[in-house]
Amino acid sequence: MDFNKQIIDEFRANNGQVGGYFEGARLLLLTTVGARSGRPHTNPLGYLPDGGDRMLVIASAGGAPTNPAWYHNLRANPRATVETGVLDFDVEAEILEGAERDAAFARAVEGDPGWADYQAKTTRVIPVVALRVTGPPRSNAPSGGAYLRLVHDGFRRELALIRKELAESGRPGLGVQLRINCLTVCQGLHHHHTGEDTMMFPALAERHPSLAPALERLTREHGRVAVLVEELKRALSGEDPQQVRAEVERLTDELEAHLTYEEEQLIPILDLA
Repeated sequence: MDFNKQIIDEFRANNGQVGGYFEGARLLLLTTVGARSGRPHTNPLGYLPDGGDRMLVIASAGGAPTNPAWYHNLRANPRATVETGVLDFDVEAEILEGAERDAAFARAVEGDPGWADYQAKTTRVIPVVALRVTGPPRSNAPSGGAYLRLVHDGFRRELALIRKELAESGRPGLGVQLRINCLTVCQGLHHHHTGEDTMMFPALAERHPSLAPALERLTREHGRVAVLVEELKRALSGEDPQQVRAEVERLTDELEAHLTYEEEQLIPILDLA
């Protein structure tokens, strides 16, 4: 419990980033309602992107003979909350069964054989749980500028993880989970830029006419990023990790320059608001 509390405190203090054993891992905080107590309980968990509006968590308990308490809590009350360090979400849990569970667990093992080691330690079939987002995201950022930087840093971290996974993959082809990780960040970028183009940028242009040149440039860069995203998707349809790595590097380089310029131009205005 003390170990979990240390991770939770560090996670919340550093917008989802922790050091030590979990440094660089995809981590979330899951808060469930106690099946017996009715009180909230928060656990740090590794997760797998699942595209769309779902994240997957695995009730491994390190290969213990019984399922973890958070899993029993979700069985009793599937509604929970998730913190990613960038945004908070309301979620509803679905325990995967049969072939869907087996495919999801195989994807996890493909990325980290440690999951297979946990399964080998126990006679129970380790459950896989899908957490489906059920409402709009929330943020504790103190200002619009802080929120924008949090979202940008989330994309930076995810792309860094994908680059690391590509570099460390010993497979001759592309793994299924790695494809999903790439497609999930592509989808996230599309939604983020669409929201900026249709809502944030028009509002800023109306209130701050002097921003027009910067907003025009940012809109053009969104188009360029969209092209790179489509090229990455095409590379993902093949079996050449080197081609995917090259496309991820191109996207990362151009996106980093875009995010830096956007922060320089918009954060001072958003913080004033």
